[in-house]
Amino acid sequence: MPVWGDDPAVLRCDHRPPAPTHPASTRPAPARIRPAAEVLGWSRRLLQPALRDAVETLPEAARGIAAYHFGWRDERGRPAADGGGKTIRPALTLLAAEAVGGTAAAALPAAVAVELAHNFSLLHDDVMDGDLTRRHRPTAWSVFGANAAVLAGDALLAAAFEALAGEPSPVVAPAVRSLSRSVLDLIAGQSADLAFEGRSDVTLDECLAMAGRKTGALLGAACALGAAYGGGTTDQSVRLRAFGERLGLAFQLVDDLLGIWGDPEVTGKPVHSDLHSRKKSLPVVAALTSATPAGDELAALYLRDDALTGDDLSRAAALVDAAGGRTWAATQAAALLTQAVAALDAAGLVPAAAAELRTLARLIAHRDH
Repeated sequence: MPVWGDDPAVLRCDHRPPAPTHPASTRPAPARIRPAAEVLGWSRRLLQPALRDAVETLPEAARGIAAYHFGWRDERGRPAADGGGKTIRPALTLLAAEAVGGTAAAALPAAVAVELAHNFSLLHDDVMDGDLTRRHRPTAWSVFGANAAVLAGDALLAAAFEALAGEPSPVVAPAVRSLSRSVLDLIAGQSADLAFEGRSDVTLDECLAMAGRKTGALLGAACALGAAYGGGTTDQSVRLRAFGERLGLAFQLVDDLLGIWGDPEVTGKPVHSDLHSRKKSLPVVAALTSATPAGDELAALYLRDDALTGDDLSRAAALVDAAGGRTWAATQAAALLTQAVAALDAAGLVPAAAAELRTLARLIAHRDH
């Protein structure tokens, strides 16, 4: 299990925006705690205009691919229904700013940057993994070509840092360092994930460390950036980063469960998609290292040269379950949610915003699996 401790990229908020009118301990809480769907709708309404403005600054070719990837346009450039993701990461950024007593508006540049960086990684991941479907439509690389999609991802990453640096503020330099560190961690995690494909000896600790970097780092940065732009203290930034990192690993565990047993109508990907590509996901590695007959049979399936299809995929999913991989992953996700909430509760936050962060955390960790 990876250990989260002092992070060189933790935002130091000793030089931060002016303090909010109401400090975190006294700011009046709204009368109603919004459900997760309402919070996500609110954050999307705040985010989308600024996100579209950022994409409009990209070179023409990258701009068209990004607009397709975000679900704003179809493959011919015609307006389309916005089929983008839930935008959980920017929602965490905006709520974190409110949770330390600041405003969501102040953290909007950070929320845009986080969403752009996340989608840079998605464009590249789809190319590297050979995925043909994302969000119920063909992936950008399968429509426009791998090289064009990689360049569009590069453009999104550049735009992410431009979004952070757009307005002069003492918090910009540490924010850029924090996002840079999280992207480097993400790249290290993705590199490890790719390396695992050619190995038969991947350990569970290695897999957890990989997932913590690949998914946990950016969620941690999303929360820490929100705290910084909201004028929070260094302690609040540290605790909110820890909240996001643990939540990110829980997110990955649940995502890996959905990659095997998720409903394609919900996930936007084919059933058993991770097994088809022999992905060394967390429940799979838990099963492979279980020292059980089911784990041994799964290893034999994964070592075969021919493609896994049809009955083989159903059998592999049953073997992961029988070897305890499914139960282990669900149990770990629940434990990480408890740890994340504990970090949140220790941060001294505005009660209403903290409650809504907990609501989003439960949504992430309790998706249907």
